[in-house]
Amino acid sequence: MARAVTSRRKLINTTAAWAVGLLIFFPILWTILTSFKTEGQAIASPPIFLGFDWTLENYKTVMERSNYARFLWNSIIIAGLSTIIGLIVAVPAAWSMAFVPSRRTKDILLWMLSTKMLPAVGVLYPIYLLFIKMGLLDSRAGLVVVMMLINLPIIVWMLYTYFREIPGEILEAARMDGATLKEEVLYILTPMAIPGIASTMLLNFILAWNEAFWTLNLTAVNAAPLTAFIASYSSPEGLFFAKLSAASTMAIAPILILGWFSQKQLVRGLTFGAVK
Repeated sequence: MARAVTSRRKLINTTAAWAVGLLIFFPILWTILTSFKTEGQAIASPPIFLGFDWTLENYKTVMERSNYARFLWNSIIIAGLSTIIGLIVAVPAAWSMAFVPSRRTKDILLWMLSTKMLPAVGVLYPIYLLFIKMGLLDSRAGLVVVMMLINLPIIVWMLYTYFREIPGEILEAARMDGATLKEEVLYILTPMAIPGIASTMLLNFILAWNEAFWTLNLTAVNAAPLTAFIASYSSPEGLFFAKLSAASTMAIAPILILGWFSQKQLVRGLTFGAVK
């Protein structure tokens, strides 16, 4: 009887998980399907799910109209460098808060997290003026700094959580054996927290890749990433849904592939320390 109840519960949980997963994935699937439709089929009512004439014309038009490789390269540079610099800053900060805490450590962590609650538009004007004066407007360097700073609280919080799960006695033993602070962080702490660091890096990369508000307001041509590439298919004449879907599919394809191949590492890192 107990085994039957357990099996039924497992079946219900599995079905619910699949249902939620399909619900989340459906907008992506619909975007991909729409990218292979004509503009007329894309706005048809009722919507056409599979019974349409498949075409690659939208992708051909997008490739002819825009320099996709330049947008892709900008996204890789901005997301990659902001992730690397963010980790360089966050690892020492998270180590200090996890292993050398002060009375204000929790207050500092909460304050850092509270900055994520600030509406981005509230600080757009001063940052925009600052970028103009510093010559960073429409530059990859400026976007790297912005992406790193807006995601830094999340990076520090995640690394702090992972580091807290590592027994402090291991680091104390290393100090007794004569390990320096640099050796402690590089050769002991970092290898033990690789799953957590990897998942943090992947999550930050995805957040930076998908960021649209700052890229649309601080770039125009030179440093425009794929989010600006998608937005370029919205015009005063209206939305061209089929071409917009093709551009969106081309923009999300690299990050979807990355997420697919790194899903085990991502899940392992996100559950790091959950079970002792």
